[in-house]
Amino acid sequence: MSAAPPGGHAWDGGVRGWDVYYGVILLGVLALEIAVQAQQNLPATDLVIACGALAAMAPWYLLHRRTVLYGESSLARGLIYLAGVWILFAIACSRGSIETWVLLALCPQCFLAVPFRWAVGAIVVLNLTPVVVALVSGAGADELSTLVASGALTVAFSVAFGLWIFRIIAQSYERASLIEQLSRTRTELASAHRRAGVLAERQRLSGEIHDTVAQGFTSIIMLLQAVDTDVERQPAAARRHLALAMETARENLAEARALVAALAPAGLEPGSLDAALRRLTAAVGAERGVAAEFEVTGAACPLPRPVEVMLLRVGQEALANVRKHAQARQVLVRLRYAEGQVGLDVTDDGVGFDPGQPAGGYGLPGMRARVDEAGGCLDVRSSPGGGTTVSVLVPAPSTVPAAPAGPAAPAGPAGREMP
Repeated sequence: MSAAPPGGHAWDGGVRGWDVYYGVILLGVLALEIAVQAQQNLPATDLVIACGALAAMAPWYLLHRRTVLYGESSLARGLIYLAGVWILFAIACSRGSIETWVLLALCPQCFLAVPFRWAVGAIVVLNLTPVVVALVSGAGADELSTLVASGALTVAFSVAFGLWIFRIIAQSYERASLIEQLSRTRTELASAHRRAGVLAERQRLSGEIHDTVAQGFTSIIMLLQAVDTDVERQPAAARRHLALAMETARENLAEARALVAALAPAGLEPGSLDAALRRLTAAVGAERGVAAEFEVTGAACPLPRPVEVMLLRVGQEALANVRKHAQARQVLVRLRYAEGQVGLDVTDDGVGFDPGQPAGGYGLPGMRARVDEAGGCLDVRSSPGGGTTVSVLVPAPSTVPAAPAGPAAPAGPAGREMP
């Protein structure tokens, strides 16, 4: 039987048990042999030879112990061990009378030392040996029939028991292999989840940086360019642009600190979404010199923090696009509360674009990703020369209707009426 070193499986831990079992059987047979020889008053030479052969099995076992118990050696070494055992057993049988009892220890060793088929052959040979010795010594028919029946019963029991044990061990090896595969699979899944988490976090951070720090730097650059243009001709306008640039830099710094600390967006406290959007709208109006207006409609209700963050980021990105690309004269930002949902519209009267054309950059794809993650929908309506409207609609908890907030005063210069 091929087995792994101790510690790998349950059946590998009974090494001392086999030693004790074999020692008890061997000592018991030796004691019975001495008692029977003394009772029958047989020649002392036979007693010495029989007991000597039985006693010699002990050092022979210790010499080949690792072969027997661990199956570490080749088939040849296992067969050598069993051949030596058979010789000693045959000598003991030729001079003794009860040596067959030692087969209780020798038969299990056959399964331990060699593969199953070889073990069955070795058991048959060991059980035939007392029959052959009795036949050569001229034993009577009764004694022969008893030995044959005993040997056949021993062989049948040993083979059946050994087959059962082998099947149990085979099933245990199979289960151990399945457990190992499951452990590897679990490790691989954990690694995949970690990689997916890292990728998702990178995407989240890239969106946060794009919507906050990068947009803030863009505003600062545009304001400083305006300062450079107006510093000599219009000092008051240059100072106003410089003040806006400093304010934008402070806000950018706060956003960066919040991002590093993994906090909510700076300036966005619970229930302050409208205030944050109002400030963003006012900043765009002051920076670009356009009529920028913010209003809230419907019954305001508390929103989950992820929804508030999503709406704020979408508003930031939409207003950044107005600032950079729209060339608009008027901008309207509307936060709409309705039963079970909340919406955000950013409308400008700028140059517009063709939504059917592939969009470059991260802006629109980033907004869509944020809205999809929140379970909402994003709609972009625009046409060349016809302005642009970015609309977001997302589910939100319903609340008791409250008095709708009126529109805020325009944050920039007055302009024509927006839709």
